[in-house]
Amino acid sequence: MVGPTLSAEDPFTEQRPLLLGLAYRMLGSLTDAEDVVQEAWLRWSAADRDAIFNPAAWLTTVTTRLSIDRTRTLRRRRESYVGSWLPEPVATGAGPEQRTELSESLTLGFLVLMDTLTPTERAVFLLADIFAVAFADIAVAVGKSEDACRQIASRARRKVRDSEPPTVVEADRSLLERLVSATLSGDVAQVVGLLDPEVVWVSDGGPNRHAARRPVRGADRVARLAINLMGRLGSTPVSEMVINSRRSLVVHAVDGLVVAQAEEREGRISVIRVLLNPDKLSHLEAVTQLE
Repeated sequence: MVGPTLSAEDPFTEQRPLLLGLAYRMLGSLTDAEDVVQEAWLRWSAADRDAIFNPAAWLTTVTTRLSIDRTRTLRRRRESYVGSWLPEPVATGAGPEQRTELSESLTLGFLVLMDTLTPTERAVFLLADIFAVAFADIAVAVGKSEDACRQIASRARRKVRDSEPPTVVEADRSLLERLVSATLSGDVAQVVGLLDPEVVWVSDGGPNRHAARRPVRGADRVARLAINLMGRLGSTPVSEMVINSRRSLVVHAVDGLVVAQAEEREGRISVIRVLLNPDKLSHLEAVTQLE
C-alpha cells in the first residue's frame, strides 16, 4: 500500500497502527487490511473534519464497516482455496512493551478462531474484548443496538471458548530445538516421543506449492511428514523470527520461504503450523507496526 502523506498531528497518523491491527485481525490478511486502511484514509481525507467530534471513533467505525464488507469477498475466495487456509503471517517484533491481550490476539491460532465467527461477531468481539471499545461506540460501528451487541459479544465469547484447545502454549525454545534435531536425524521414534499423541499438523501451500491438503493428525503420521519435509529441504539455511507474536522457524528454501510455528501441551508438541504459500510470505522481511 502506498502510504498517505500525513503530518504527525493528524489523528489518522496516531490511529493507523490500531486501525491496521483491527483490520488484520478481522481479515487474517495483511494485504487486505492495508487496502481497508487505505480506503479509510481516502474517506477521512474527503470528510468534513469540523463535523467529526471524535476522530478515533469515526476512523474505527469506518474501518470496522469496511472490514465487514471485505470479509464477503474473502469468504468467496476461501471457498475455492486449495488445501488448508492459514492467516497471512506478519513479522511483529513482539516485545515486553506490548499488552498481553494484544499480543495473544495476533497469534495464528487466535486468527484461525476468529475465522469461525461471523463478520459481525468478529467485529464486536474484537472491539469489546481486545480493543476495549465501549458498547455504545460498537453499536454505531456495526449498526446494531447496544443490547444486541452485548448478546453478540456473549455468543462470540462462548464460541471462542468452546473452540480453544485446552492448556496449549507457545512451544519452548529447547523443545523446538530437540524437535528439529530429531527430525534432521530421521529418527521417527525420537520425533514421536516429542509429540503429543493427538498432535495436528496444518500446512498452507496455496495452489502453487506442495503441501498436505488436509490437517495431518497423530504423532506417527506427523513425525513421518516432518522427516520427509526436512529431507526434501536438505541443508537449507534456517533462521528465527517473531511472527504473529510467536517464535517461528523460517526456512530459506530455494523455491521460497517456509515458516513453521509450534504449540505445546504438557511438554509435548501439540500443534504445528507450516506456511509455504509464497503469496503470503513475500512481505516478511519488514516488521509490521500494528496494535
